[in-house]
Amino acid sequence: MILRLPIFLLLPILISADDKPNLIYLMLDEWGYFESGHMGHRDLLTPNIDKLATEGMRFTNAYAGAPVCGPTRCSLLTGLHAGHMTMRVNNGYAPIRADEPTLASMLKTRGYATGGFGKWGIGGRGTSGVPEKHGFDEFFGYYDQVHAHTFYPGYLVRNSEEVPLESNPNKTYYDGETHAQTAIFTASMDFIKANKKKPFFCYLPWTPPHGLWGIDEDDPSWRLFKDKDWQAGQQNLNDAKVYAAFMHMVDRQLGAVIDLLKELKIDDNTLIILCGDNGGQAYFASKERPHGFFGPNFNVAKGERFRAGKGSLYEGGLKVPFLARWPGKIKAGSVSDHLLYFPDVMPTLAEATKAECPKTDGLSFLPTLLGKDGQQQHEFMYWEYNDQTAVRMKNWKAYQKGKGIWELYDLAKDIEEKKNVAATNPKILEQLVAHAKTSHTPVRPGEIYNRALVTKDHNHAPPKPKRQKKQK
Repeated sequence: MILRLPIFLLLPILISADDKPNLIYLMLDEWGYFESGHMGHRDLLTPNIDKLATEGMRFTNAYAGAPVCGPTRCSLLTGLHAGHMTMRVNNGYAPIRADEPTLASMLKTRGYATGGFGKWGIGGRGTSGVPEKHGFDEFFGYYDQVHAHTFYPGYLVRNSEEVPLESNPNKTYYDGETHAQTAIFTASMDFIKANKKKPFFCYLPWTPPHGLWGIDEDDPSWRLFKDKDWQAGQQNLNDAKVYAAFMHMVDRQLGAVIDLLKELKIDDNTLIILCGDNGGQAYFASKERPHGFFGPNFNVAKGERFRAGKGSLYEGGLKVPFLARWPGKIKAGSVSDHLLYFPDVMPTLAEATKAECPKTDGLSFLPTLLGKDGQQQHEFMYWEYNDQTAVRMKNWKAYQKGKGIWELYDLAKDIEEKKNVAATNPKILEQLVAHAKTSHTPVRPGEIYNRALVTKDHNHAPPKPKRQKKQK
């Protein structure tokens, strides 16, 4: 790990010592790079996301910390890359260690109110990784990410205590009176209202559009899509309609959050970051739409597709949409090709708030956000997941699966990773492989204290349906 002084010690002129901007970090589960209107999508309706892009900065080269839910959240919240992280598996409940700092614990030292609402994913109840022990005043939603696969659970969790949703029978993935995302969104808004007079960090790892798709029959977003004549052969794409409705639902809720900031007169002092958590999946693929019905990794304008998808360390598993909005600070309508990934978020928020940043693998991109000089660049970026390893150095990307041969791609010329150029660039590959070898360290896992509690949440969701349900 390369240790650096926090960049705010090097560039003190970027923000004043008294600045404590409010921070909202919204991360949508499996939201694909091209799944929004401003990226030219023809089916999904995302007017508030599109407006946020026009009012802030869009990053074209943003990467997740890992290609799946749990590890990518670990990278985001601890500032470490996958070779140094505590939690590198995706079983739903594996925890970070008790002594690990997080974004929330860092910001608590600066007097921030800290709340999280959605899917935690880096420590089930009864483990060393619960959010209320890692700097969060409040966390409401799902601790175990398998629990998060259902939108009509019998209960959600607040600070490790169950919050019953008594109107939900929890017998199927599709039936109940209380939609979990509605409850989570309401709690998100309540937190902002309650902390309007103090600096706050509102972490929103919302589950939609991922999960087993179920939505209230009277939801206004569902009404926009329920009568769409979407077919794949003889199959009615009902779940695709709910997926589209989910995207519109969270877009609607994002709009409500921004409206609330304006109503409370705190919009100008609030930095919003919006991103996906990992690469998209080719859901609802068909002969007519082989890249998935919504083509999360497919650039329709250029006819190019990021290789693979969620779970892979090729581009399709790592490249994510990433937007930032801060009125008066971030230039409206700006686009940056700065290369960043999730370990960079912690040092960026540390610099923006004058917090002392723990040791991380990241570099602050606040200079880029504010249009200032002094932006540092990564020598390389590193990922590992299961039996895969990947390293990026400038436009070069090396990839290995298992004990197979290393592949090398020039992303400037081959964003689809179709042409392995390892044989003609041996010295470049040698550098990347050397970085990979020095980046991996043995895992130091967190602890499970109460296996019965872990198992209860993990097994709470009903059995997965064998086929799509016909939504009414």
